[in-house]
Amino acid sequence: MSSDGQNTGSPASFAQTFSIYLDRRMARIALLGLISGFPWVLIGSALTLWLKEDGLSRTTIGWAGLIFGVYAINFLWAPLIDRIQIPLLTARLGHRRAWIVSLQAVILICLTLWSIFDPVTNLQGVIAIALVIAIASATQDITIDALRIEQVGPNESAAMAAGAAVAVVGWWTGYKLGGVAALVTAEALQHAGVINYWQSTFLILGAVVVLCNIALMAVPELPPAARTQAQAEDEDALRSRLNFSGVIAGIVTWLGTTLIGPLASFFRRNGFAIAMAVLGFIFLFKIGEAFLGRMSILFYKEIGFSKADIALYSKGLGWVTTVAFTLLGGLFAVRMGLVRAMFLAGILMALTNLLFSLLAWSGKSEPMFAFAVIMDDLAGAFATVTFVAFISMLVDRTYTATQYALLASIGTAGRTLFASSSGALVDWLNGDWGVFFVITAVMVLPSLVCLWLIRHHLAQMLAGARVRLFSKEAGQDP
Repeated sequence: MSSDGQNTGSPASFAQTFSIYLDRRMARIALLGLISGFPWVLIGSALTLWLKEDGLSRTTIGWAGLIFGVYAINFLWAPLIDRIQIPLLTARLGHRRAWIVSLQAVILICLTLWSIFDPVTNLQGVIAIALVIAIASATQDITIDALRIEQVGPNESAAMAAGAAVAVVGWWTGYKLGGVAALVTAEALQHAGVINYWQSTFLILGAVVVLCNIALMAVPELPPAARTQAQAEDEDALRSRLNFSGVIAGIVTWLGTTLIGPLASFFRRNGFAIAMAVLGFIFLFKIGEAFLGRMSILFYKEIGFSKADIALYSKGLGWVTTVAFTLLGGLFAVRMGLVRAMFLAGILMALTNLLFSLLAWSGKSEPMFAFAVIMDDLAGAFATVTFVAFISMLVDRTYTATQYALLASIGTAGRTLFASSSGALVDWLNGDWGVFFVITAVMVLPSLVCLWLIRHHLAQMLAGARVRLFSKEAGQDP
């Protein structure tokens, strides 16, 4: 292994890695990823086109994306999800599965409510329901991540890495193929003369939610006794060091074990300057990609592509390329080293964004559209696996779950808060999509400056440690 964390193993390691994907546990993990990715179709692609086709402005649609902000703060209630049991269901299904089924039921109810709403006359109601779906989905992710990790033993590092890559593939499968189902269904109903075709589409998509819950029963869950006891022991140890008791001591203990401890550990391990550069990189890295992703459906529609075209090229073709490049991207990230991989991923994201500028300036072209989508998915898949590996490398194993959730949330916050103004930026540019995509390419540069400042520190960390690939999928990036 090089100082950059490069794996200098023989080519046989590729075959060994791919053989792990044949483990039957990988199918279960892929299902969990699919369940995690599907709600993004509802509050992302489907909601965007629904609002667009009902005559709402790009600015309004852009600001509606603020609902994704809940994914940036789900770590705040993660401890509650870990401890509160669902009456009746927990005893029958297990702690994790009971939470997932309950939250899927909430999503199903929301889809039913959407079927009777009109965004033109009740936009607030539509967005409120979308917010509930986002909260349910973000909460569900907490449990899905835990259940996914628990499918693999703590000492099976190779299986854990493969499982994380498969989870990413599963997430993109739920997002991409779910998008195909939503768009094709909506267009078929529209051509059939159904007036409220989007509302009817949401009812049909409810069947996907039901099928996911049925399939979930094939995913086993370990008894929670050991985990519950360990959580109680950690809190007791902290409380014993306090000089006071009562309700205040309970609050201090909860905050200390949940937020303050992991954050203090992160700054202690890296130093203040390095830690701030790391956080800056995480916050900024995918902002440009998020701007593009938030407006891409609108761009495709305005340039003249039909919902069927978008479903074929952006969703169907995009799913195939994303799956392939996710599995291969993880291998290349290890072999070339994470620091260099992150620089390459950033450059690729910038260059692929420029392809959409060329498409905007050249006009509607299906070959150009297909090429831009393929290259964008290549860059996105490579950036996702390297980004997850990068955060995994920084995590203190004493606070793995909480610290990873905090770092991932910082990345989600950057993408969500800034990308919400993407529609306003397009309107400010008077609909000049070419210039818009150039700006999204330039947005990558500040994050690469942060990465350049910490490159030597990261190399030193990698030189003395085994590369830890993935501990969680990225789907929180539409």
